[in-house]
Amino acid sequence: MAFAKKFVLPLTFSSLILFSLAGSLAHGAPAVDEQSAGELRYSDRHSAVSRLVTKFIERNHYSEPRVNDALSAKIFDRFLETLDGNRMFFYARDIQGFEPYRTILDDAVSSGNLDPVFRIFSIFRQRNNNRLAYSLGLLETEPDFSVDEQYQFDRSENDWIETAEEMDDLWRKRVKSDALRLFLTGKDWPETREILEKRYTRAQKNMAQLESDDVFESFMNAYTQTLDPHSNYLLPRTSEEYRIQMSLSYEGIGASLQIDDDFVMVMNILPGGPAAIDGSLAPNDRITAVGQDEDGDMVDVVGWRLDDVVDLIRGPGGTVVRLQILKAGAVPGSEERILRLVRDKIKLEAQAAQKEIITIPGGDKELRIGVITVPSFYQDFEARMAGNDDYTSTTRDVRRLLQELEKEGIDGLLMDLRSNGGGHLTEAQELSGLFIEDGPVVQVRQTNGRIEILQDPDPEEVYNGPLAVLVNRFSASASEIFAAAIQDYERGVILGQQTFGKGSVQNLYSLDRYAPRTSDPGFGQLTLTIGKFYRVSGESTQHRGVHPDIEMPSLIDASVVGESTRESALPWDKIDPTAYKVDIKLDEAIIAIAQSHVLRTETDPDFNFLIDEYAAFEDIRNQDSISLNLEVRRKQQQEIRVQRLARENTRRGKHGLPLLESIEALEELENQDFILMEAAQIVADMAKLDGHVTASLRESSQSLN
Repeated sequence: MAFAKKFVLPLTFSSLILFSLAGSLAHGAPAVDEQSAGELRYSDRHSAVSRLVTKFIERNHYSEPRVNDALSAKIFDRFLETLDGNRMFFYARDIQGFEPYRTILDDAVSSGNLDPVFRIFSIFRQRNNNRLAYSLGLLETEPDFSVDEQYQFDRSENDWIETAEEMDDLWRKRVKSDALRLFLTGKDWPETREILEKRYTRAQKNMAQLESDDVFESFMNAYTQTLDPHSNYLLPRTSEEYRIQMSLSYEGIGASLQIDDDFVMVMNILPGGPAAIDGSLAPNDRITAVGQDEDGDMVDVVGWRLDDVVDLIRGPGGTVVRLQILKAGAVPGSEERILRLVRDKIKLEAQAAQKEIITIPGGDKELRIGVITVPSFYQDFEARMAGNDDYTSTTRDVRRLLQELEKEGIDGLLMDLRSNGGGHLTEAQELSGLFIEDGPVVQVRQTNGRIEILQDPDPEEVYNGPLAVLVNRFSASASEIFAAAIQDYERGVILGQQTFGKGSVQNLYSLDRYAPRTSDPGFGQLTLTIGKFYRVSGESTQHRGVHPDIEMPSLIDASVVGESTRESALPWDKIDPTAYKVDIKLDEAIIAIAQSHVLRTETDPDFNFLIDEYAAFEDIRNQDSISLNLEVRRKQQQEIRVQRLARENTRRGKHGLPLLESIEALEELENQDFILMEAAQIVADMAKLDGHVTASLRESSQSLN
């Protein structure tokens, strides 16, 4: 799959509408204008699916929930968040008018009477249509960008708006902010007005095209997401598109996308695709414009439906697509960059584990550190089931790479699992077995309480030298199982950042099996969480993930990314440990190499550069409001550029490298992986512990002296 929508996540109304605009009506109790609302209603099929999903949830979900008034209140809040998570659309009295629905949504999903759901949406749609007209009207006059005022773009914790005057002022600033962002990219007012008119008109069209199925799917996902973040419902048409995209290799950039508020946001970079090979695009980056070929006009895509953006980005292999990117965490209106990618199919060889050797100075001799990068836990399952002895798998590839590295002569090994989102459980199980002699790898607890212990299937230990595993916040699921096993067996040292914390097991139910034969288009599919993973120590990887033995800086903000940031995430807990054998305790060794790491990085120009870069970015992403004064914003952008150049030149000066003279020269630099280099240094320290570079770390606990 070279390019795919993120269908496994719920399609919220932000996903459907993108630039959802609320209306400014009288502030009495909500009233439904059925003609304006388009009279969307639920169908008998929706009712049947709702009842069926409720039965599945009560019988099969891991948390064994009861669909009662308490759950109803959570569904109510989640549905309102889906519609208006930034509290910019509904009035406070709208919410008060909805309150009677708070404790009856459990009855609605159990009986199939979804009237409350469609009534709430009708008011939302009415507000949207009215506010859209107001926003378009504002474009008649060019905003005054000399006024000193602020726009609060993050209102998720604010109170609901009380008056029409407050609503008008908020959206005046919203539209002004949109215009200012375009001015900062060099647009004048006529160009800006044209772009925003198209954007808002497209939003109007998107809203008009919404169907009852869209409302139903979004509500059902609000329902399932109250249980945990990984349970979801897909309409028949959505599940069919997901099936097609999972079975075919589309040509595109190799990224999965979803909509976040107004923006197309990168969810994952698919291993082996153009984006992964280029390395410049990252999860949570936002795509604001798309251009075709080398010189085609950049088309603003803020406010577009996801399907339409996908169509713009996807295209024949070998052709160029240009993406205008707002980096992850950057506030709206921050400086954006243009990324050029050549469309292509995902290259299977690029998906596979890769090796390299990093040479580290080590006194009398240089130390050779092998690095194996594992982008995902892949396996050709069909070939394996067919009895093909030569099927492709992560474990087979890593075994071969280990053997090659041993022949080339390495003094230590670094397994790079950064941004590895997981994959086949059996691969995590078997890969762990390459580094331990035998024993359990992971425990799985089912909804009924039954615990299954998954063992290392092969007693052979392929590599027994110094070992470290490098992870970050996007290392999830199977990656966490592998890292946890290495850590619990004290077989190696975990470096990097706390991992994602996705320690749950899902099952897919095809609801069409329960649909009447005459039902068209069917009932769709339901994904439910039915189990949890536990380490051999008994601790869950759910919610907490794996904590590194030595922490390293990262641009990924753990406060907004990861399982622990999701309100409905299943909690961390523990079960009884299973019997496993630790050959040598690594506590003293970890203390020694951590001390060496700290001493080295205190004076390392590259590492200090990274820390300063991350600190500067942290200051930016902690903002929840921005100035609407054009000159102030231009000065802020220039200051950021100047500071970036100064940090790079400080680093270069300490290395004795020629200084850069301009921001443009800075933009042309290739990204350097300083974290990988320091991780390799740590493995070199591990190799020194015994005084014999090729000795096993587990045979020594001496200091680095």
